[in-house]
Amino acid sequence: MESSRASEKKKLKRKEILEKKKAADQLLKVASAQIDHLTSFPSFCYFNKNGLCLRLESGRGDKLSNCTKQQIQKLLKANMMGPYGSEWAVEEKVKRREMVAPEARYIFVYWNANEMMDNAFTPLLGFLHFRFTLEEEIPVLYLYELQLDSSVQGKGLGKFLMQLVELIAQENRMGAVVLTVQKSNSLAMKFYISKLRYVVSSISPSRVDPLVGVEKNYEILCKTFDHEAKAILEDC
Repeated sequence: MESSRASEKKKLKRKEILEKKKAADQLLKVASAQIDHLTSFPSFCYFNKNGLCLRLESGRGDKLSNCTKQQIQKLLKANMMGPYGSEWAVEEKVKRREMVAPEARYIFVYWNANEMMDNAFTPLLGFLHFRFTLEEEIPVLYLYELQLDSSVQGKGLGKFLMQLVELIAQENRMGAVVLTVQKSNSLAMKFYISKLRYVVSSISPSRVDPLVGVEKNYEILCKTFDHEAKAILEDC
């Protein structure tokens, strides 16, 4: 009798796990299928503050023009070669592959050109690269990149873009925003932790195993939006 009850409990548990995974996969599928995540947030299509007059556009990794690819690579090199140091040569190749992945989603930042300006070439001033994925079976928006040209840094644009990222995550019922930061990038660490209240995630190497974490040059940060995500990605 006891054996039968135990077996029934296991079956119910397996069914519960499968249903939960199916629901999570469906959330990711729906979120990734959306063509333009800016359409839900029209007030975030433009940034007009602190002397900047900018417009935002959506994109995806498998639809990038050659010009856009080159501008992304240029901005990544300008901002990340320093923090990565000697590892940049290898990391740059990784980022080039990540850049064009079909699941990669982008928000691009450009000058809001008026009719008096030559629109033949519009320089890329910044971009977000994010994806919808699972972390510890929790559906999350994973922010791969937030890169800004030096000419638009320190003017509130980064915070504005992160507010947009969090809104997109919540709109699509993601449990958290997750991102990776180089330990040597002290300005980025301060920005995310002090200004935006992100925390070092329980899946970050320094928390999984402090001895191993010391050898790693990055931390995984997160901001959670529900109790389950908090329990697993923050408190666990």
